Amino acid sequence: MSRQPVIFLSHGAPPLIDDPVWTAELTAWGQTLRRPEAILMISAHWEAAPASVSATRAVPLVYDFYNFPARYYTLQYPAPGAPILAAKVRARLAAAGLPTTDDPSRGLDHGAYIPLMYLFPKADVPVLQLSLPTLSAAPLHTLGQALAPLRDEGVLIIGSGFMTHNLRLGFGPTAPSWARDFDQFAAEALQRGDDDTIIHLMTKAPGAALAHPRVEHLAPLWVAAGAARGDGPPQTPVQGFWMGGFSKRSVQWG
Repeated sequence: MSRQPVIFLSHGAPPLIDDPVWTAELTAWGQTLRRPEAILMISAHWEAAPASVSATRAVPLVYDFYNFPARYYTLQYPAPGAPILAAKVRARLAAAGLPTTDDPSRGLDHGAYIPLMYLFPKADVPVLQLSLPTLSAAPLHTLGQALAPLRDEGVLIIGSGFMTHNLRLGFGPTAPSWARDFDQFAAEALQRGDDDTIIHLMTKAPGAALAHPRVEHLAPLWVAAGAARGDGPPQTPVQGFWMGGFSKRSVQWG
């Protein structure tokens, strides 16, 4: 069984589906990926401690957004459940001394199904979501390391967040300097494989406080970087900015 890559992607709000450039980029990226046995998704939109394992059977999607057009609330992504992967995740985290719990009613949120609609449009790969048990960088990096062996069992690990995310100041005709500066600093750290800088982006990167007033959209990067530790520089299938100050930068290790 071939080793699967690790992905960090900037997932976009539901209006991503109306952006022909971004959806084309995700579609093209998906066509380069080997079909995994299963997908483990860590999204910015699910925080629960200890680390929680989502439903392993078909349950409704989580429409975790408000005041959008009605059609966004009819989106579907009927991916199969992943009970085998759930058991493996629990075992891996237990071996690392990391507790887990189950949330059998939890469906995929928009940080999971919106990008998957374009990366794997057939919705035929089992998907499991794992919550963020903390927003602290070092423990999330350790969590990613504990999950890394799943890659050798055909599991694609995806951290879904946003490289910059400020809902108050991020919208505009062009990317503001704080967003460009943070994005460039993070890109350079990723290319160096500099895990220490990646873990400490919020204290080292210029513009960090504006790029991430709250770090939940950066947190999946720390999990992904931990799972990719030792892989070397990632590819960057998607970059640029959306709606002004939201960096679309998305990377793939392996």
